[in-house]
Amino acid sequence: MSKGILSGIRVLDLSRVLTGPWATQILGDFGADVIKVERPGVGDDLREQGARLKDSQGHETNERSTFLSTNRAKRSITIDIAKPAGQELIRQLVAQCDVLVENFKGGDLVRYGLDQASLRAINPRLIYCSITGFGQTGPYSQMPGYDLIFQAMGGVMALTGAPEGQPGAGPQRAGYPISDLTSGFYATIGILAALHHRDTVSGVGQYIDLSLLDAQVAATSTMSMSYLVAGQLPVRVGLGSQLTAPYGDFDCADGKIMIAVGNDKQFVQLCHVLGRPDMALDERFTTTSLRVQHKEILLPIVASILAQQSIGHWMPLMRKAVVPSAPIYDFKQVFEDPQIKHRELVKTIEHPLAGSMSVVGNPLNFSETPVEYKRAPPLLGQHTDEILREVLGMDGPEIAQLAEEKVTTS
Repeated sequence: MSKGILSGIRVLDLSRVLTGPWATQILGDFGADVIKVERPGVGDDLREQGARLKDSQGHETNERSTFLSTNRAKRSITIDIAKPAGQELIRQLVAQCDVLVENFKGGDLVRYGLDQASLRAINPRLIYCSITGFGQTGPYSQMPGYDLIFQAMGGVMALTGAPEGQPGAGPQRAGYPISDLTSGFYATIGILAALHHRDTVSGVGQYIDLSLLDAQVAATSTMSMSYLVAGQLPVRVGLGSQLTAPYGDFDCADGKIMIAVGNDKQFVQLCHVLGRPDMALDERFTTTSLRVQHKEILLPIVASILAQQSIGHWMPLMRKAVVPSAPIYDFKQVFEDPQIKHRELVKTIEHPLAGSMSVVGNPLNFSETPVEYKRAPPLLGQHTDEILREVLGMDGPEIAQLAEEKVTTS
């Protein structure tokens, strides 16, 4: 049994694709026993997305990278919830669980008797978290949605991309599913808060209604508050900043680096690196607000100096002077960086087909309850028999009967 910070907590995961599985993977990393319910013969939609994992002999398997990225630390059971016997299995599992996470369209689970009111009546201590695109209420509540929709409606695209008037200007999406994963973080936070309230205040669970649109709008508040406070609409600035300067990408002799000067002290340090300490005394550049006001003058000066030398020349000087800066990496370079290696962010985990596989580790480092990497992303239905025996106390003939009726598959 895990000795993680959530050991003793059991999670029934009825979610699929990204947001719910991302949240339940975090809970699993923390030591919760996460039971992932999947459709017999099909499984999570993400089982069909991404690069194929190779087995221990180097042959491609049916396991895909996107699924692998969000489903470690779980056990997989296949249950056909469209069948009454499958619905009954869910009810029996709910009686043994602390948390349920689902992302069916609003109202879909009512027809199966698996809605929050029905299941919390069985287990009043249950934390039931529903994740939908637009929430359980409102004019769009029945609409489906994916990350791209919420980046558009949540304001992300209004902030992302080249400024108007520049080549390639126009709204852009973030390069990874930011709305899905942000919502997953909010789900995790909400579940942990509800567990704390149950166990220290009320003794009972509660229902969490989480919308991806709500979560994305909330996450952009550092930018959108300018509109609420002063009626000012943030605009796209590419890799630059509306708030500080120099801040953005600069060409060196052999590629680009990013520089992110956030205060006056850092600007002074940058000026020394560039061999232009006099710029720190220029009355146009002495404060952040002045540098932003005069950035059309400042940025070309900085750019012209940086272009004279290579990235390898500038980066050691920047780091020695503690100037926030970085090369622009692809993922091969990410995982070769000495800082990433030192932090041991890539973990090795045993896998039933691959023998072992690398995963991106959880970034939280607990001093007393470190994250353990003992459970690989499961094969479809890998733990069906195990869960039916261990959690529900079923015997061989009962398990075989469910398989014969195609309620479950092993």
